[in-house]
Amino acid sequence: MLHRLTVVLVGSLPVLAGCSEGHVRFPVTESAQKALPENVQVIRLDAENIRSFEVPAEPHQATRLPAGGGWDYRIGVGDILGITVFDHPELMLPGGEKTAGESGFRVQGDGTVAFPYVGAVRAKGRAPEEVREELRTRLAAFIPEPQVDVRVTAFNSQAVSVTGEVRTPNRQALTTVELTLLDAINAAGGLAETADARRVTVRRGTSSYRVDLEGFLTAGLGSNNPVLRPGDIVTVPRRQAREAYLLGEIVKPAAVDLSVEPLTLTQALSRQGGILERRADARGVFVFRANGAPGMKVFQLDARSPTALLLGTRFLLQPGDVVYVTRAPLSRWNDTISDLLPSVGITSSLDRLGTN
Repeated sequence: MLHRLTVVLVGSLPVLAGCSEGHVRFPVTESAQKALPENVQVIRLDAENIRSFEVPAEPHQATRLPAGGGWDYRIGVGDILGITVFDHPELMLPGGEKTAGESGFRVQGDGTVAFPYVGAVRAKGRAPEEVREELRTRLAAFIPEPQVDVRVTAFNSQAVSVTGEVRTPNRQALTTVELTLLDAINAAGGLAETADARRVTVRRGTSSYRVDLEGFLTAGLGSNNPVLRPGDIVTVPRRQAREAYLLGEIVKPAAVDLSVEPLTLTQALSRQGGILERRADARGVFVFRANGAPGMKVFQLDARSPTALLLGTRFLLQPGDVVYVTRAPLSRWNDTISDLLPSVGITSSLDRLGTN
C-alpha cells in the first residue's frame, strides 16, 4: 500500500508543478536575478540608498501665477460711493429707507459721478482717496476749507468666481481688503471632501495657472496663496484616484489610493493586514515600477529583520506601483501536497476496491 502511494505522489509532481507556476514568481536571490532581462533593474533597499526614495513622486511646487504688487482697490462702474462734506448736510443725498449701498452716488457708465456744485468727477480707475482730493480741491471754490470723506459703500464692479469642488460655489465681490485664494475658497464653504487641493486652477484673462494650495497649507509655499484679481475664476477639481496595487501573499490584497495622502511601503502593507507570514517569502517583498517603455525598476525589501521594516517606513510609493509579496518555497510545496491529497484518497479507495 505504501509503495502504491509513493508511485502516485511522484507521478503527479510534474503536472502539479505546472499548476503552481500559475502564481507569479520572481527570483529573490542576487544570483538568480542575473538572468533577468537587461531592461529590468533590481534595486535592493538598504540604509545607504533609502534616502533617495523618501522624496514624493510629485513634490510641492510654487505656482507660476504672477504675484503682482499689493492690493489697491480701484473704483469701477456700478460702485456706489458715499460722499460726505462735513457741516454741509445739504450736499448729501436723502437716504429715506434705502440701504447705505443704495443711497450713495453710483459710478455711471462713463466712469464718473455727479456731485453738486462741481458736476461730473472721474471715479473709474481711481482710489477713493484720489476722488476725495479732487472733490476737496474743486469744492474749495464754493466752500471754505471743505472736509470731504469718500468711501465705497457698495462694491459692484469687480468680483471673482469660485467653482468646482467647494461646498457653495459663488461669486465674490472684491473690496478694499485683499482677497486671497484661501479666503475665497473658505468664503465658498471650504473644500469638499472630493476636492483636489493640489490642482486648483486660477484663470486670469486668457491664461490658466495651476496653484498647489496644499503646498501653502502643508509646506509653507507663500506664493501658493495668491491675492486674487478682478475677473479671476477659481476652479477646484475633483480628486482623481492615483493608485498603487498590493498583490501576492498579503492578508487583504487591494488597490490603495495615494491621492489623499502619501503612503510608505510599510504603511500600505500594514493597512492591508500585513503579509501572510506562513505563506510569504520575507525575502521577496517587491515593488515593481515602470521605468520608461519597456523598462522596469524592481525594488526589493528583505523583510526578515526589523531593520528592513524600518526601511519600508521611508520608502514612498508612487501611483502605478505594484507591490508583490512572493510565496515561500515551503508554501508552494505545501500547496502541492494539499493538491495531491485528493488523488491519494482516490487511489486508496481504488486499492480497497481491488482487494474486495
